Amino acid sequence: MLAAHADWSADPRKRWVCVAHRGTPRVGGGAMWRAEAPRPVGDPAALVTALLAEGVPVALGLDLPLGLPRAYAARRTEARFPEFLRGLAARPEFFAVSATLDTVCVERPFYPARGVKGMTRAAHAAALGLGGPEALSRCCDRATAERPAGAPVFWTLGANQSGKAAIAAWRDWLAPALAAGAPLRLWPFEGGLHALLAPGAAVLAEVYPAEALRQCGLRLAGSKRRQAARRALAPALRAAMAARHVLPSPALAAAVAEGFGADAAGEDRFDSLIGLLGLIGVLDGAQPDFVPADPWVRRWEGWVLGQTALPKGCGAPGPR
Repeated sequence: MLAAHADWSADPRKRWVCVAHRGTPRVGGGAMWRAEAPRPVGDPAALVTALLAEGVPVALGLDLPLGLPRAYAARRTEARFPEFLRGLAARPEFFAVSATLDTVCVERPFYPARGVKGMTRAAHAAALGLGGPEALSRCCDRATAERPAGAPVFWTLGANQSGKAAIAAWRDWLAPALAAGAPLRLWPFEGGLHALLAPGAAVLAEVYPAEALRQCGLRLAGSKRRQAARRALAPALRAAMAARHVLPSPALAAAVAEGFGADAAGEDRFDSLIGLLGLIGVLDGAQPDFVPADPWVRRWEGWVLGQTALPKGCGAPGPR
């Protein structure tokens, strides 16, 4: 099996992927993985083709939203998110980011293109015909007892936003690939992670490095943007890899020791490995393949791989 995690960004220079091969199971249980040093994603379609060329099941974690908030999805005619995403290949106008609320609508939900005086998420939600700012968020975006809230899918301004990454991935790769019949399977919309794995197909799952960091029992003493903080974590990170039965290549071992470099992409290389460890944890059973028993989550909103904590008010079965 191949496992990979891509740390995503609207800027291609900050997209990095870490790949691991699973080999013969260890005596006494537990698979042994050999992980390579992070490398640029490049063309994502070419990356998937190269991974599939090895003829084994492929699990690919992505640090970007895969899903839509239920209040917005309730206004769609499609049956579930994969069908919606496939249809975006014929609707490029969907990805145009509105500069003002005048052009925000169901068919053009991303906002704002730039900072505007007086703009609020409440006004954004109202322009979309949603009940309030909380309706912009998926269940998995909301804060839990273990981590703060993530950004709404359609919000595109500031450091805490994921809308630009969603646009870059959905518009430039996923929608065209799905429309062309690429062998991509989307977790959890099409089934459980292990059930979806098969040679000839790549299973895509949303993975948050911040959530994976917690799952691995790791905690940074400082910002992940600082090389010194990443370098100080090296001993604990090596222990986490050993616990996940992950053997680093010499190049990866060197990257861990030096804190993944001093340039601006160091944090992205770091996140690509952390996300990979989170993915491997679910593949090998250290973390459950958990999805709330909520039809909206399973059909439209999606979930973060390995997350078991439920935000307040989320997780109960809904009407769809």
